[in-house]
Amino acid sequence: MGTKLIIDTDPGVDDAFAIALAARSEDVDLLGVTTVFGNVPLATTTSNARRLLQLCDRPDVPVAAGAARPLVYRELHRASTVHGSDGLSGRGGSLPEATRPLEDSDAVSLMVSLLEAADEPVTIAPIGPLTNIAALLAAHPGVRSKIARIVLMGGAIVRGNATAVAEFNIWADPDAARRVIVEDDVPCVMVPLDLTHRCAVDGEWLAKLAASGPVGQALNGFTPDYLAHYRQVLGYEGIVMHDAVAVAEAIRPGLLRTETHPVNVDSTPGPTRGMTIVDQRAVPKAPTGRLVEVAVDTELDGLREFVLSRLAGGR
Repeated sequence: MGTKLIIDTDPGVDDAFAIALAARSEDVDLLGVTTVFGNVPLATTTSNARRLLQLCDRPDVPVAAGAARPLVYRELHRASTVHGSDGLSGRGGSLPEATRPLEDSDAVSLMVSLLEAADEPVTIAPIGPLTNIAALLAAHPGVRSKIARIVLMGGAIVRGNATAVAEFNIWADPDAARRVIVEDDVPCVMVPLDLTHRCAVDGEWLAKLAASGPVGQALNGFTPDYLAHYRQVLGYEGIVMHDAVAVAEAIRPGLLRTETHPVNVDSTPGPTRGMTIVDQRAVPKAPTGRLVEVAVDTELDGLREFVLSRLAGGR
């Protein structure tokens, strides 16, 4: 059927775009969706994920709830000022109620069962804090061979958004991020802010999305608070669809151009906590982290068209 995919998410406006992108792509076998705290609390991210799948007419996809807090330290703040009080600009209630019950098992247990049952390696796309993925790799090392690669949205090369140097998903649980990105050996692609910001879409793109049908109209309807934030960041009417960029690469490997660099994650207390250190030196003098594929470029208009066509139902 195509790419076998598990999405781990904290919806979130950009998460909503990413979930719909996978759910509406015929070349994706969306095995399951797991939820994590992040943009809003776990109960809300879980409800949003289930209802988004219902919007996309995908009640066949199981959803399981995962971590409600980081591995070690409680998070300091959420992203509700960016995504709105419910993660979807206060409009999550407009989504249809989910017909499929929430799985009785937790997120890690669902991932283990899906990985063990898969007849080929599975791509995991974590687009929220990495708490669930760290727990999976720590508690179930035997499933590593069933993971094709981890394509995560997170990190930054130059500057952050949660702090001056840290991107939100990594900053929300740096200990988990370090466990996944630095200390494990599962192939990993990091899609950082530096690239996702360049993939921003403007008002004309959003208008095309809204005119594409009920799903596109609903997705566009979640953007008012997000637009208000990115109007200040970008200087024009548009949004950054961070997580959809990572899921696009998960669906179509090679859509993003990557470079392999040593990457480290600062999990120490202090002003650089959550920083991803990407060593771009031609000849590093000493090991500074694990070698990770870092997405650095893409054909921007092609990426935007790929996402729009899928969200609009052109699979």
